[in-house]
Amino acid sequence: MTTLKRADARKNIESIMDAATTCLARDPDVSVAEIAKVAGVGRVTLYGHFESRAALVTQVVERAIRHSDEQLGAIDLDGDPRTALSRLLEASWQLTQQYGALIVAAEQSMPHEQFQAVHLGLLDRWKPLMERGRRDGSFRDDQPLEWQLTLLQSVLHAASGAVYRGEIKASEAGGLVDGTVQAALTAPGSTRG
Repeated sequence: MTTLKRADARKNIESIMDAATTCLARDPDVSVAEIAKVAGVGRVTLYGHFESRAALVTQVVERAIRHSDEQLGAIDLDGDPRTALSRLLEASWQLTQQYGALIVAAEQSMPHEQFQAVHLGLLDRWKPLMERGRRDGSFRDDQPLEWQLTLLQSVLHAASGAVYRGEIKASEAGGLVDGTVQAALTAPGSTRG
């Protein structure tokens, strides 16, 4: 009986997480009642597994980050750093677009420090590429590396918000992200780019 209850609980948790991911990707302000409805559970069941909406959003974001990290790990970062950066930005944008307004929901629901902490693993993926590009002159090295990493993350998040608000089309965002980041990382007076 206990094993059956645990299996049901795991199934409910997965259903809630999947429903929350789908709902939050469409609408960062979606209600817990709507998430529960899409998951096929009651609000009481949802709150039995997640103590608050913020706790649910946190779990969903952490799962999305893990999935994103796995996907980004498959990107070829060899060769010219600028070209590798374009590949990484494109893949990152596709993941950002897949999760849609989930980023907006995370920024609204999670404390800033916690929101930043869930991104540390993803930033670690960018860091060696950025360091290599700075060493070979592909990227400017007159700014702190941490600032440049923050810039990458911020541009992706800004694009997600702009698409959500209808300021730009999702189909344009990948090119805008790449162009913005590449321009920001090009040293003043450089002929690269």
